[in-house]
Amino acid sequence: MEYQRTLASSASLSGGSLHNGGNVTLTLHPAPAGHGYKFRRTDLVDEPVVDAFADNVKTVERATTLVQGNAKIQTVEHVLSSLAGLGVDNALIEMDANEPPIGDGSAAPYVALIQKAGIVEQEASRTHFQPGETIYIENSGGSIMAVFPHPGLRISCTQVGPNGLFTQYLSLEITPETYIREIAPARTFVHYEDVKHLMEKGLIKGGSLENALVIRGESVLSMEPLRFQDEFVRHKILDIIGDLALAGRPLRGHIVAVKPGHGANTELARAIVKRHRDLLAMAPSPVTSSVPVMDINEVMRVLPHRYPFLMVDRVVEFDGDTKAVGVKSVTFNEPFFQGHFPGHPVMPGVLQVEAMAQVASIVMMRKTENSGKIGYFMSADEIKFRKPVFPGDTLFIHVEMLKARKNLGKATCKCVVNGDVVSEGVLLFGIVNK
Repeated sequence: MEYQRTLASSASLSGGSLHNGGNVTLTLHPAPAGHGYKFRRTDLVDEPVVDAFADNVKTVERATTLVQGNAKIQTVEHVLSSLAGLGVDNALIEMDANEPPIGDGSAAPYVALIQKAGIVEQEASRTHFQPGETIYIENSGGSIMAVFPHPGLRISCTQVGPNGLFTQYLSLEITPETYIREIAPARTFVHYEDVKHLMEKGLIKGGSLENALVIRGESVLSMEPLRFQDEFVRHKILDIIGDLALAGRPLRGHIVAVKPGHGANTELARAIVKRHRDLLAMAPSPVTSSVPVMDINEVMRVLPHRYPFLMVDRVVEFDGDTKAVGVKSVTFNEPFFQGHFPGHPVMPGVLQVEAMAQVASIVMMRKTENSGKIGYFMSADEIKFRKPVFPGDTLFIHVEMLKARKNLGKATCKCVVNGDVVSEGVLLFGIVNK
């Protein structure tokens, strides 16, 4: 089992930004399991936080910009690429401006920062998105992006310059080791003909030959020689990794990219998010519904709960010994609707938590050593109720065991209705003899 990872300590980096040209200090902080990547603007009132998620992508011209509420973060791809490339799942990225330092135009300064901070494993298991079928997009600019099933992460990229100049291709299996050695040192680049246009739009104010390669005709202008003969395509792969980090979870697949850019990259990230949401929302087929993994009789043989407190109608999926999906059909005949609330029936959140605990208990009871025992609900952490649940809704209860040692179990859980997470939390319960 893989476990989530975060930073062992905080570490800071200061310098000028590419597009705004101002000085900025960026600090990477450790973050709890399930946190993901978040940016915090310490220079603004109330220090707003921006989630590094595809839904928050605002603009993609020469950089990826996130906006959430009144806070904006520009040029996020290099720092996100470094975190994802080195396998860090959770980090708080604190900045006193709206754009990270550009450094030398590569991800190498951020790799060094992460290595300085150190990386540690967390107790929570790591889950990937691994599509079972191809995800494909093509945009009007000629970019083609596809993800094919693959057990690891491979990126095959073709970079095409104007009139076919500096066309480069590279296919590489991405691991922390290959990322550090083959991708992170590659610097950003710009075509000389685009410089005036970008400056007129108020961009690249901090750009120079110290932090970017400039292509002019068949020549490359730089303060130092090329680090790789195919440095341009390597930087494109760097950007792809950073932009796809906005999908919110590690990806397993083979990405094929032709003429990629931030627009196409983030469009693919949104397509991955949508595919994941569609899978969460996918109800069992009629055949599966009539012949579930566990029907109500089997559920009652495992759980001691009975009317009106049995909150699981059936279990429709087991994934190994650690994951399960249970179902609760919420009808108007539920006794709690008489008082919660008259004229406006809403399922109590505490009963959604109870449903999560019951499915988690079923997972634990499947272990031979726990047969005939009972699970006592002990505590609930990080509980969030996101949307109300009404009569007629079908509750899909997703459970993943984070820890199952001796007589204790810890699980991350969520209830889903029509593809939307309505409640979630981390539950702890004990296993005792009846």
